[in-house]
Amino acid sequence: MVAIGEKAPEFEAPDHTGATFRSSALRGSSVVMYFYPKADTPGCTTESKGFRDVYAEYQAKNVKVIGVSTDDCDAQRAFRTKYGFPFPLIADSAKKVATLYGVLGPHGNARRVTFLIDPSGKVVDVIDSSSVDLHLTRARAAFLAK
Repeated sequence: MVAIGEKAPEFEAPDHTGATFRSSALRGSSVVMYFYPKADTPGCTTESKGFRDVYAEYQAKNVKVIGVSTDDCDAQRAFRTKYGFPFPLIADSAKKVATLYGVLGPHGNARRVTFLIDPSGKVVDVIDSSSVDLHLTRARAAFLAK
């Protein structure tokens, strides 16, 4: 798994619309990149809604929020539309991004892991926990409490 202090690996993958998302476009902004196991499941929905509900605060601090799962574009688009998520959801059905970040679980889904990345692209925190609240709390503390 990518560790604190390492550069966040760059990737290209389709987003919820099927367009190519390039992580290099995030340089210059702090980033909350959260991996979740499956779109529209209880824990993943709670976590995503938690980021959605304070998204304006992240935007005000120039922090980008990106969700990533191994779901396909259709599932990501439906999930995003259903709950009104204002940030991109990456469709990593090829499992390349989850593998690159070291978060691919034994059943082929991404594990619940959040990477907090500074504007230079360095990982400043990694939250590897099944606790949704821990992911939300630590991301807020890192980027919104300043």
